Amino acid sequence: MAEITRETILQALGGVRKTDGGQDVVSLGMITGVVVRDGNVGFAVEVDASEGEASEPLRQECEAAVEAVPGVLSVTAVLTAERPAQRGAPSPEQAPPSAAAQPGLPENQGIPGIGAILAVASGKGGVGKSTTAVNLAVAMAADGVRVGLLDCDVFGPSIPRMMRLSGKPDTVGDSQLMPMENYNVKCMSMGFLVEEDTPMIWRGPMVMSALEQMLRQVRWGELDILVCDLPPGTGDAQLTMAQNVPLTGAVVVSTPQDIALLDVRRGIAMFEKVDVPVFGIIENMSYFLCPHCGERSEIFAHGGARETAAKLGVGFLGEIPLDGDIRATSDAGQPIVLAQPQSPHAAAYRGIAHRVLDLCRTAQDGGERRAPNIVMM
Repeated sequence: MAEITRETILQALGGVRKTDGGQDVVSLGMITGVVVRDGNVGFAVEVDASEGEASEPLRQECEAAVEAVPGVLSVTAVLTAERPAQRGAPSPEQAPPSAAAQPGLPENQGIPGIGAILAVASGKGGVGKSTTAVNLAVAMAADGVRVGLLDCDVFGPSIPRMMRLSGKPDTVGDSQLMPMENYNVKCMSMGFLVEEDTPMIWRGPMVMSALEQMLRQVRWGELDILVCDLPPGTGDAQLTMAQNVPLTGAVVVSTPQDIALLDVRRGIAMFEKVDVPVFGIIENMSYFLCPHCGERSEIFAHGGARETAAKLGVGFLGEIPLDGDIRATSDAGQPIVLAQPQSPHAAAYRGIAHRVLDLCRTAQDGGERRAPNIVMM
């Protein structure tokens, strides 16, 4: 079988024309970000913002053309929209955050059928944010709450493994995706659409378009809460969620040491600038209890998140210890709230989940929040 290359993909897309009798999408320069890895293909179809919604059939046609290439196992095609006024403007890498956050996506729109939308964020990577998001979602579902879990980390999706899910979502109706489900939690992740080791070499607008599709082109059904596991930092994905989705609130996960808490302050400041309520901080890896002697060690210091929360005027939601069982159950795709429901670690996650749900209900009772526009002064 011939090797699938970028040129192979572009050749297949060369047969797709934007209009009947018109030029093909490759000649028009509409195809960008082609990624080919072990039979899995990803690319973007760039259109004008005014043509975004009407271009969905074109995206489907491009996807079908690549799917027909022998040896292709999966295809992920996303639409990216460029505002006409931005042509010739700096690239997303060169532009300030406010410019990079303008991909022409619909603003101020909720998602039908979804009650609360919770962002789980962190200022930096490696603090256990995804593990926290998964355990909170599963704990809520175990209490009978209708829960969805969206993996917003396009570059490093981890939810499929942590939720023990694999395969590719089914497509129904007008090209909507059906979420995968386990532990009574409906999940969507870029990890379902590409192989685990496939690098996503995408620019900001492509990331934002992919997030938009995973939010609004998934048949979530009726959910009480959608938990959104954001990537670390304050980049395009975070701005997309804050600007284009009416987030009910956000929680920020951190370890106790000062260097992590510096990034927490930046993350909280970002949410405040875009009018997203910050429910509070969770201190992960708060302390370590030796499984042999029971001695407590504060490896990353202790209490820094509580102190930071008090200084910034936000809530402190709880402590999660550093424990090998939490790591092992996450790697095995069995969240500790289910694998060891009687453990103190599971109890800590459940307590935080209850507090977050109460905060979501209080925020909703206070009136519907509309997603703001970002204005950089």
